[in-house]
Amino acid sequence: MARVSLGERIETMTHTHDHHHHDGELFHTHVPADRMRLAFFVTIGILVVEIVGAIVSNSLALLSDAGHVLTDVAAMGLAWYAMIQSQRAPTNRMTFGYHRTGIMAAMFNSVTLILMAVVILWQAVSRFAHPEHVHGTAMFVSAAVGLTANLWMGLGMRGSKNLNVKGAVMHMLGDAAASAAVIVGGVIIVITQFYLIDPLLSVLIALLVAYSAVRLLQQAVSILMESTPTNIELPRIANLLMQTQGVIGVHDLHIWSLASDTHALSCHVVLEGNPTLQESQAIVRKMEETLRHENIQHATIQTEDTDHLHDDSLLCHMGELAGH
Repeated sequence: MARVSLGERIETMTHTHDHHHHDGELFHTHVPADRMRLAFFVTIGILVVEIVGAIVSNSLALLSDAGHVLTDVAAMGLAWYAMIQSQRAPTNRMTFGYHRTGIMAAMFNSVTLILMAVVILWQAVSRFAHPEHVHGTAMFVSAAVGLTANLWMGLGMRGSKNLNVKGAVMHMLGDAAASAAVIVGGVIIVITQFYLIDPLLSVLIALLVAYSAVRLLQQAVSILMESTPTNIELPRIANLLMQTQGVIGVHDLHIWSLASDTHALSCHVVLEGNPTLQESQAIVRKMEETLRHENIQHATIQTEDTDHLHDDSLLCHMGELAGH
């Protein structure tokens, strides 16, 4: 079999990933931006209703939920902006595009939610010490509006894998749960005049908000740290690549996320013998097809022949993967 020339080898290394995907596919967010825009304006409407209702009813729980909705307004606006930005084509400076605009927005949302939870808890402690009269009927009606609107929006967008959209949906469903709790509290107050239920619900809402925010923050930090995606096992991917005919070694393997639903991979593969340029490209295309089935959309694969020497200290050697 003919040896590959140096020029052919360089060409193979610089063209090892298939360009069947288009920019529209690579930047696909699964939720149309116009739907996120609608969610933004609906959330503003919910905020107005709950603030008015909290003032009329003197309900801390409803005011707390309104504070949560205020962060939702920022969340929806940032999510809408991030979705538009993520669809922009790559440039010479931003070669991977603007995927991580959404991750930065998700981090901001999670931090603001945690701060809001702290404020709610502080207010609730004060109410426990000094219970105040609450109008249950106004509390019930205002919360019912928030529950209906949030369920409609949140359930309509819950199928997205985009982390920024998931963060926005988390806001909506969290608000829906809080609104449901406020409705129950309003009924209890009307029937029993037990006003301590209001700060008690505030604490439950704060804990719900904090739990959701911490999970979202962990996911965002993991992506920014370029960790291997939680649903992808590095040894399994290495073994899949090794099963490609003509591949006898995989090393220096890295998998990370550009965004929550966009994964990338780079690795070196050792090919059997000294294949021609066309044979090398055919093997790489097979590996890329395998990777697409594993939800890895962007692959950069450097091919090497058996004469190529590499340092055993490379980050991910095939033998190390098999052993661990």
